[in-house]
Amino acid sequence: MGLVPFTRGVFTCLGVHARKRAGLPAAAACLRGNNNKYSQSADSHDPGKLVCYPLPHRALLKIHGTDTSPFLQGLITNDMGLLEEPGNAAAMYAHMLNVQGRTLYDVMLYRMKEAEGLGVFLECDTTVHDSVLRHLRVYKIRRKVSISPCPELSVWAVLSLQNRPDQEAGQPELSAPEKALVWEADPRTSQMGWRLVLQRETDPLDLIVPCEKGDTEEYQKHRYRIGVPEGVKDLPPGVALPLESNLVFMQGISFSKGCYIGQELTARTHHTGVVRKRLMPVRLSSPPRGLQGETLLQTQSGKAAGKHRAGVGELGLSLIRTAHAKEMLTLKCSDDTTVTLEASVPDWWPKDVKVI
Repeated sequence: MGLVPFTRGVFTCLGVHARKRAGLPAAAACLRGNNNKYSQSADSHDPGKLVCYPLPHRALLKIHGTDTSPFLQGLITNDMGLLEEPGNAAAMYAHMLNVQGRTLYDVMLYRMKEAEGLGVFLECDTTVHDSVLRHLRVYKIRRKVSISPCPELSVWAVLSLQNRPDQEAGQPELSAPEKALVWEADPRTSQMGWRLVLQRETDPLDLIVPCEKGDTEEYQKHRYRIGVPEGVKDLPPGVALPLESNLVFMQGISFSKGCYIGQELTARTHHTGVVRKRLMPVRLSSPPRGLQGETLLQTQSGKAAGKHRAGVGELGLSLIRTAHAKEMLTLKCSDDTTVTLEASVPDWWPKDVKVI
């Protein structure tokens, strides 16, 4: 079973290049393609059409108190100072790592509108909500912080489904902004729209006009189409490495903030400039059946090429060796059928290149 041949010119480089980004003193580099056939939203959508997607797979914790910033500074990959500086965005992406430098949890931090000192909402995968809470409490010690779950709140993604993903839409105005606890641009990439946090009884359609409600699965397909990981299926706890997961490209790491758990391996990998595998969006020849966790990928000659992580239908994310990223790859399903897949380079990855 075959696919359309891999688009010529998809890759202009395979490598790593350190560069500075706004708000992050240093960031690493990229693989970059100049043609991505399926990283765009469906062409049938009207330009500027707004859709609100409920995210029941994401949960919130509230962290506040005078020691909030130094407490979180030692636990996350990003710099808490960015949330404290006036004029900076009030949303930040980060990972929490284990001592071996592997990702435990991917989180989003939102500065609370009104709090003594710095208060934040922490968004995480619902399935690890309790684990994140325990993890934070282990390191709380005598810090003057309060940590509590927020079951009364709901998380929404708001996307402007435009024909061209390189066109950044302006943030929609809310009819009742005081009802939004969080209303911020998604810090990972502009193609992920905005994050909205509300009381559960509040309907986002009452705040955003015109807007329509979308299905959560369509949100997941959009993520996989453009190659943005989220949650434990895409980033298995204790398995995924932050730089292989493109944390740099999503403005999720600071290389100048100082020590945090897992920092040593991450910094060493960054400074060597070698990332041999990348988490990439893939399109499969047919929806794979019966996959449990990571599944081995092979080249057509039988060489190991990486692992398929997760997906919806024919779209997904795979950790792929960059040396084989231009090739047609295969994976074997639980019923012994073989599915082929091809990888693509997201449009939102940095354009700066350094050829290996």
